[in-house]
Order: sequence, then C-alpha cells, then structure tokens
Amino acid sequence: MKITRMAVLILALASGLDAQATTPPPAGDASEHSAKVREAAERGDAQAQHDLGVMYADGIGVPKDDAKAVEWWRKAAEQGHAQAQSNLGEMYADGIGVPKDDAKAVEWFRKAAEQGYAPAQSNLGVMYRDGTGVPKDDAKAVEWYRRAAEQGLADAQTKLGLMYQIGTGVPKDEAKAAEWIRKAAEQGVVFAQVNLGFSYGIGRGVPKDEAKAVEWYRKAAEQGDALAQSNLGEMYRDGTGVPKDDALAVEWIRKAAEQGLARAQYELGFMYANGRGVSKNNILAHAWLSLAASQGDGDAAELRNAVAREMTKEQIAEAERIAREFKPKVNPVN
Repeated sequence: MKITRMAVLILALASGLDAQATTPPPAGDASEHSAKVREAAERGDAQAQHDLGVMYADGIGVPKDDAKAVEWWRKAAEQGHAQAQSNLGEMYADGIGVPKDDAKAVEWFRKAAEQGYAPAQSNLGVMYRDGTGVPKDDAKAVEWYRRAAEQGLADAQTKLGLMYQIGTGVPKDEAKAAEWIRKAAEQGVVFAQVNLGFSYGIGRGVPKDEAKAVEWYRKAAEQGDALAQSNLGEMYRDGTGVPKDDALAVEWIRKAAEQGLARAQYELGFMYANGRGVSKNNILAHAWLSLAASQGDGDAAELRNAVAREMTKEQIAEAERIAREFKPKVNPVN
C-alpha cells in the first residue's frame, strides 16, 4: 500500500496552521519552516504533529527518520487526526519505523476510516480482502471500498470495480464493474484505463466498441504503460478501431518491448522478421525474439530458431550480444 498524505503545510504566522494543503517550502526556507512546524507540534497542535511526521518521513527540512515520523504521527493520531491515523496504520502494515504489526495497522486504519478518511477506508478494504490483521471478509472489503469510492478515491473505485468484475464480495456484475472502473480511468488511473480498453474491445459490461478501446489504450499508453502500448500497437497492426498502420504498430510495440514486455518483444521480433512497418532485419528479429523466449515464450523461441536458419554465425553472435546487453527501460509513471 502507498501512504497517502497531504503536502507539508505552511505555518500561518497569525493563526497557526492553515488547513489547506500547499506545496512544500523552497529549499532555502525549509529549516525555518521546520522550526515553526516543530514549535507548533510541541505545543500539541495535531496538524503540526502530522506535518512534522511527513517532514521526517520525506526528509523535508529535517533528516529523514521513519521512527520520528511514527512518533509524531502517533501524537497526532492519538488526538484523533485521521490522516495521521491512516499514515500510522501504513507504517505498521509495512513495518517502516515500527515492527510490522497487521493488527495494529487495522486498528489505526479503522479509526481513520470511521472518521470518513477515504484512503484509510480503501486500505481497510484491502486488509479485509487479503485477510491481513483481520479475518478475510470480501463483503466487508467491498463495503469499505464503496465508502472510499463514493468519495471519489480512484484507487478504491478501481478495486470496487474489480470486485464486481470477478464477483467477489458482491454478485458478479460487469456493467457495474465498468461503471466504477470508468470513474477511476477518467481520473487517470492507468490500470483502470487498460481494463476499460479491454472491456470495450470484447464488449464486457459495455457495448463492444473498438474505437473506444483504442481511445482508452492510448490514454494509458501515453502514460507509459507497457501493456497498453502493446495492445495499441496490435490495434494498429490489425486495423482494429483505427486505420491499419504497420509503422505506428511498430512504434507502440517497440515502446512496450523496450520496457521488457515479452509479448511486445515477440511482436517486434515478428515485425522485423517479416519486414512489417520496418525494414526486414534478421539480427534484430533474432535479438527481440530471444528476449521474449528468455521469459518463457515458446512461440518466440520457435520463430527465432526459424530466423536463425537464414543467418550466418556472425549475425547470430551479434543478435545474441544485443539481447545479452539489453536493459529494460523503466516507466517513470509506475
């Protein structure tokens, strides 16, 4: 789980802490800012205690110190600060700054969730879904996901949609699944965008619409998602939902292949082997197919071996070098 916390708040000199989130202070002002936050925290101001915990967790204006983040979040949490309660639960769930303790994580998530704090509600849903710190209970997971989803939390909307999609904790309902997943997709959640694209591609919970499948795959692909890039490339390759365009197919499939997606590496190798969208190049075909084969793709191994029969030993050695030196690119969005 990922801690959801507001940006560090700026001290209002006349009236204490502003309750609205702002950007962190400029680097040159960080020490002065941290001193003001600490002063308010030591006076017992719960919001300042929360903010000081954030500063220690992220190393803003103070040395990064997870144990001190826990200390200050606990002070705020014990005063009923919902966000600090949720953050403290996260630290117990992940064993950061404190020994891992799933039961305590649940305890703090619940306190925040019962105050209506959406990230804690979603996290509590995860604990019930996985049976972590509480007995597994999919219906309760759905209940907490729904509370958070109805507040607009995209992560919870995605999770609730998946529960409807597979029929866990609720009767299976693909239309409701698509409804909730769309809400998350419209907020930019990559996984939801890919899921919705697939649903439009096969008519799952929505009318089949290949153009809309392309639209949602493109949104996720432009955020760097490898599966979406590969799927979008295949849509261009086959002329599904878009005019057929092998060059664009190669462009998108390459982006996914460079991130290490085996399916895309196979497709790119196939395109090079057949000269589709690129000039025929057996060395690059062999290299990409070898990379896919190394991940267990049997079809890639078979096609690579067929390509190798058309190559010299020197060409094969060059292809093997390219594959050996390959390092997948990291998508910064992930």
